[in-house]
Amino acid sequence: MVFLNKYLLDSPSLRLDAPLFVTFFQCALTAALCFGLSLGAACGPPCSGLPTLRLDPKVSRSVLPLSAVFIGMVTSNNLCLKHVGVAFYNVGRSLTTVFNVLLSYLLLKQTTSLYALLACGVIIGGFWLGVDQEGAEGTLSWTGIFFGILASLCVSLNAIYTKKVLPVVDGSIWRLTFYNNVNACVLFFPLMLLLGEFRTLYHFDKLGSPSFWGVMTLGGVFGFAIGYVTGLQIKFTSPLTHNVSGTAKACAQTVLAVIYFEETKSFLWWTSNLMVLGGSFAYTWVKGLEMRKVQEDPNVKSGERNETGV
Repeated sequence: MVFLNKYLLDSPSLRLDAPLFVTFFQCALTAALCFGLSLGAACGPPCSGLPTLRLDPKVSRSVLPLSAVFIGMVTSNNLCLKHVGVAFYNVGRSLTTVFNVLLSYLLLKQTTSLYALLACGVIIGGFWLGVDQEGAEGTLSWTGIFFGILASLCVSLNAIYTKKVLPVVDGSIWRLTFYNNVNACVLFFPLMLLLGEFRTLYHFDKLGSPSFWGVMTLGGVFGFAIGYVTGLQIKFTSPLTHNVSGTAKACAQTVLAVIYFEETKSFLWWTSNLMVLGGSFAYTWVKGLEMRKVQEDPNVKSGERNETGV
């Protein structure tokens, strides 16, 4: 999906400067797929296990804070991707785990162990080394870095808010995906109007091209699948597990991007990626040990038990 989005956002042959519209279309298609498949539930397999969907304004308002964070996440992700290469995209938005620690302290007053903080230090070091190497290669975009940091913050907030909002939809990821994307579509309209993207679309010469809409639809289907699986992962594991697995996926994506675009990277550039990956897994390992210790000690306070899941 990242490769498709890179094409839609920054392809010289496409020349479409409307990142919010691309994101809006993917959200609209996701909401339509959720609703369509839920209608198919009455027809039996394979959709028989899906819940029936109807738009409840009260539930929609309750999901709205998550939707605002969700818009920030997907928009900043796409804007980061627009300004940096696919290979650097991983490092550019690698600070999610660091923001998890920061937000758990600021919002929940939960402290983090020294070893976990050291792992975060490795991630930050890998991030800055990657920035330095991009600068050395002459491909650094500070705009892309800004949106990468913002995306990391929003990904962390999205994982936390998903856990908090799930009870509103009776724990149903399907309903949450539907409401979240419907809200996002509504919120995107004034943003697109404010940034002049409707005018950009009016003058876009490939607006009637079947191949363009084919790529847009394919990106939307991938977005729907990834969003649903992401929600399931957060529901059945923890926000931390989701964020770390996302980092591992991004590192594999980096290797594929370098091979696909036939890029040549320096030893230090690869070192920055290894530091990000190593720091993320080290953090997971430390948190896993802490969680095991908490589970084995019945005298640990409930607040300390909750800390390991952030």
